[in-house]
Amino acid sequence: MKKKVVVRSINNFDKSRCVDIFKREDNSFGYEEYRRDLETNEGWYKIGFLEHLIFTNEEEAFTNASKNILWLNIDY
Repeated sequence: MKKKVVVRSINNFDKSRCVDIFKREDNSFGYEEYRRDLETNEGWYKIGFLEHLIFTNEEEAFTNASKNILWLNIDY
């Protein structure tokens, strides 16, 4: 698996969901959505399955994430 570095992490209002925008080794960008159950404290689970999308910069990835992840438009 190629290395990814998170460049921005955005949480929803109660911190039960987040979107990570990351940069790949090839300098392309992507994002993924995660959730966690606050009552179980078991960590984050991938729920978006969007990490395969490729963008040329961080802002492009964020703009696309805002279109695909509804809470991002409400909470952020």
